[in-house]
Amino acid sequence: MDDTYFRKTMSAILLVSLIVLSIFILKSVLISIILSFLLVFIFAPVYDWLNKYVKSPNISAGIILLFLLLIIILPIWFLTPILIEQSLEIFKETSKLDFITPLKSVFPSIFSSEEFAAEIGSIISSFTSKAANSLVNSLANIVLNFPAISLHLVIIFFTFFFVLRDKEIVVNYLKSLLPFSKEVEEKLFEYSKSVTAAVLYGEVVVGVLQGVIMGIGLFIFKIPNALFFSLMSMFLGVLPIVGTAILWVPLAIYLFVEGNSVAAWGIIIFGLLSSNIDNVLRPVIVSKKTKIHSAIILVSMIGGLFFFGILGFILGPLIISYLLILLEIYRGKAKPAVIVQESSASSK
Repeated sequence: MDDTYFRKTMSAILLVSLIVLSIFILKSVLISIILSFLLVFIFAPVYDWLNKYVKSPNISAGIILLFLLLIIILPIWFLTPILIEQSLEIFKETSKLDFITPLKSVFPSIFSSEEFAAEIGSIISSFTSKAANSLVNSLANIVLNFPAISLHLVIIFFTFFFVLRDKEIVVNYLKSLLPFSKEVEEKLFEYSKSVTAAVLYGEVVVGVLQGVIMGIGLFIFKIPNALFFSLMSMFLGVLPIVGTAILWVPLAIYLFVEGNSVAAWGIIIFGLLSSNIDNVLRPVIVSKKTKIHSAIILVSMIGGLFFFGILGFILGPLIISYLLILLEIYRGKAKPAVIVQESSASSK
């Protein structure tokens, strides 16, 4: 009896030790591995369709991997120099801006004091300079950290290929690790798949749509560095509450300061259109499918940002959604009502 207990204890200690060591080993590349799994989820339907005709998992996964390489590597290779050049131009322009003159014309009573106006001008100038400088530094760090970024991309691509090719084996293995009955496992994976699809596709669709709308406005009104601002608007589209307003509000102010009121009003119109689409579509696409209150999604996005960085906008809602699913299953619910509600309830 003592020998059996000793063996079990030592086995548990060994298992925990290996898990802890594995976490430390994979800590620096964990986000890359998670990102590769998310990419597998996104491209899995394409892989299944392609493999019906190719009938070779290796070739099908290889074709999709090649496509993924093209849509990631080519933009990085060709657009990074342009983005750095345009960001430097923006940094130079922000240092020349005069915000006080237009503010005095709009709010003459508030800025009647020269000392107050000078102080506000100094604060605004310092803020814009720091923001532009931070942006330039971020882009410069991408170039400086290119070797490390390349290693992360290698991990992403290799993990993506093998997980995509053997996704059925991976899913079955993950199911075998869960301490639930077969019925609970199926429910968990079914609802988790629905939640993942809603969050991933919702974030991507909304963000890209916002960027496209803003890009159209930028090119129509011939805004300098339109490509840079279009890509930035796609990136900022996933931000909760403000979204692309972080970009188009300062841009409109800049255009007013420069005296280009037509372009400024045009950017405001396209910016409002972009923001309204964000406010309408994000709760519909994400919350409607997952049936999670949009406030929970918002809080989980912000929390995910602080913990995971940019990728937290996606990981935050996913993790909170998975937790809610597990809690509902733990409560013994046949259907996790927090996540999946009846259609009549969702239509109210």
